[in-house]
Amino acid sequence: MKHIIHIIVFVFSVNAMGQLMIDVEGSYAFQDYNEVQVPKPSGTLFDLNRDFQLQQPAIAPRLRLTYSFGKNNISALFAPLTTTYEGISPKDIRFEGVQFFEGEYIYGKYTFNSYRLTYRRDLIDTDNWLFGIGFTAKIRDAEIALDTEDAYSTKTNVGFVPLVRLVGAYKLNNWKFFIEGDGLFGGPGRAFDAFGGASYKATIGDGQPIHLKAGYRIIEGGADVAEVYNFTAFHLISVGAILPLDWKK
Repeated sequence: MKHIIHIIVFVFSVNAMGQLMIDVEGSYAFQDYNEVQVPKPSGTLFDLNRDFQLQQPAIAPRLRLTYSFGKNNISALFAPLTTTYEGISPKDIRFEGVQFFEGEYIYGKYTFNSYRLTYRRDLIDTDNWLFGIGFTAKIRDAEIALDTEDAYSTKTNVGFVPLVRLVGAYKLNNWKFFIEGDGLFGGPGRAFDAFGGASYKATIGDGQPIHLKAGYRIIEGGADVAEVYNFTAFHLISVGAILPLDWKK
């Protein structure tokens, strides 16, 4: 990921005709379900969120760097996400070859870090309306772990996921109301990361423009393959800011 960012920054530096933006977001995460079975079929199907207690606060930051030139947009995203759980197990659980027993106090961890490189083309870009479509190459870095005083087991997975990106917005004076997201459905799994909200253009310091945003994000999806079954849904209340880095040019 570090090398990708270096390449993108180099490209930005040699093309001063475009616009470079940094988008920083923080979210408070709530969870609906987090179903796990590792492996299939010998592992036990359980739900990290419903069988145990999600520990709060669950904060999900993300950082996106976007370069726009004409109707083209290239962005790199880093979105880490880790949640922890604990509680008394309501049943015997066999997870990744390790046996955990009903009545044991179990600590759980779920990590789903996302690294994405996106190209988007704006098909409509007027004073009031924006619509763009693109492609996202996503690398997921995931881990599920269970831990007690006597036993520990973890399942990790790193993989590539191709996604379709859609962006739609209505612009009114300094306000923008928008929906955007990456998603794919089909094969052994699905993946959705969608955001709906609004942003307001303000100024700080000696005239530095900044776009303040807030809204709702949903992250949902998972995979059903031989070595792991995992489907999860997160609901996130998000706030953030979008800052042009070359505003003085």
